[in-house]
Amino acid sequence: MEERQKTTVCEFDQSSPRISAYQIHEWIFESLRFPEADIRAIQIDGPRRRVYIKINSSDKPHSVLQATGGRKEYSHDNGEL
Repeated sequence: MEERQKTTVCEFDQSSPRISAYQIHEWIFESLRFPEADIRAIQIDGPRRRVYIKINSSDKPHSVLQATGGRKEYSHDNGEL
């Protein structure tokens, strides 16, 4: 039997500078605080500037949404948010 998975979608501003896959992974673990063991997959949709995060735990996305208010900023190397 397969575990139930939840997907969290992060959307980045179209006008902001592009972010590398490495920077996105670091941001997920440092800012969103998703434990590595809970993440099943990360899919980056570059043209739409979205990141899909599949998670094992059903309560983790809810706790992240409550802690962030559904919004978490990314600070680029040049200081732009």
